[in-house]
Order: sequence, then C-alpha cells, then structure tokens
Amino acid sequence: MRDPRAFDEFYRTTSVRMLRFGYAVIADRAEAQDIVQEAYARAWRRWDTVTAHPSPEAWIRLVVTRLATDRWRRQRGWLSVAARTGPPAAAGPPSEDTVLLTRALRQLPVRQRQALALFYLADLTVDQIAQEVGTTPNTVKSWLSRGRARLAEILSDLDPSRSVGVHDA
Repeated sequence: MRDPRAFDEFYRTTSVRMLRFGYAVIADRAEAQDIVQEAYARAWRRWDTVTAHPSPEAWIRLVVTRLATDRWRRQRGWLSVAARTGPPAAAGPPSEDTVLLTRALRQLPVRQRQALALFYLADLTVDQIAQEVGTTPNTVKSWLSRGRARLAEILSDLDPSRSVGVHDA
C-alpha cells in the first residue's frame, strides 16, 4: 500500500534537486517542470517499487532522463518534418466579419455560445450536443434559438449597415 506521508517527505526533500537536474538536462525551465512533475507522478503510481529501489532518487533521475530523451526524439522528428515541408504559411489578419462575430459571441452566455459552436463549427446534431453537455435536446434547441436571436441583435447593433434580415432593394 502506498504511504502518502512517505511520498510527501520524499518529494519535499528531493524535488528542488530534481528540478535543477531536469533543467540541466533540458535547458528549458517549463519543460523541466513538466518532466519532473511527470516523473513524480510515475513514482507515486509505483511507490511500492520506488521505495524498494536501492536509491529512490536515482529512480526519479532515470525517469527524468528518459522523459527528456523522449522529448528530444519527438522534437527532432518535428524538426525533420519542418525541414522537409518548410514553415507554415503566414496567417493573415482576421477579417472584419471575424472580429465582429467574435465580439458578438463573447457577449452570449456560455451555454448558448457552446451550443452554437458545437452545432455550426463541430457539425454536431442537436441530439449529439445534448448528449455531450448532459441535457435534453429541447434545452439545446432553446440555447440555439436564443443564441441565434441574440447574435442577430448584437451583430446589427455592432454594424448597422449589415442588419440581419434586411435586404437591399
């Protein structure tokens, strides 16, 4: 059985050294923190094995080293792909419509915004949305209807020249 107190004590007495070690191996503080955290998570899952090891701290160092090596291999793979394909095309600035729509969406309640995004961007059906968010299809229909109506209202207020539902003669 895992002993949380023993693990906490082990963590308190070794974590600073492990972070220094991880930083020395990786040369990136944020990545070192992630890898050291993952090493301790693995140690906790195998705490009985780690405590039986002749040097639990060496076990953690080995895991940190292996995680750093895995990271380096993944990174090298991405660099190889980037070298073959070149950099991605530069993204242009957002259109005025995108800016207006984003501003309008931010004014909607979260549930309406979520329902609209799932329906129009993720191409989910009303039933699929209801299942994903844990509600009834009628509630999703209500969110969609209210969200559309409110979006039309907000968008017409943001840019009166583009009134929704008004056609040029």
